[in-house]
Amino acid sequence: MSYTKFRKITKHFNFSRVLEKKELPAYARQYIKNEQILTSYKTERDHGIFTDKKIILFDNKGMNKHIYTVPYKSISILAVTFKEESATLNLYMDSGYPISLKFVNMNSIDKLRLRILYTCIDKIINNQQPIKEDMENLINNKLKL
Repeated sequence: MSYTKFRKITKHFNFSRVLEKKELPAYARQYIKNEQILTSYKTERDHGIFTDKKIILFDNKGMNKHIYTVPYKSISILAVTFKEESATLNLYMDSGYPISLKFVNMNSIDKLRLRILYTCIDKIINNQQPIKEDMENLINNKLKL
């Protein structure tokens, strides 16, 4: 196994709101084929899309766009930390590379969404079937406290 030194991307993503599927930019949809979008998030300028197979992170810096694709099968450890109005999703790749995604300005429904998303991703990376009702609730954005 070889290790590649990556620029740390963790500080670039502070997702502040859930993005409806119809709000996704056209270029983002090009990276989603034969997959279900579970949920998507937005920062001021960036996007993060969670499908049933991978995470796609769009880092838009002026004229430069960086796109990171993280297949769930390459994640070895997954952790989530909740605080009063924020949360952090930590991913550790098989290569040892860590990715940390922050979610800010969260309300109760946002926390529930992230908790269900975490559970679905955890089941996928552990070769288990996610709970169908959880997946459908994420896909259809029908979450209840």
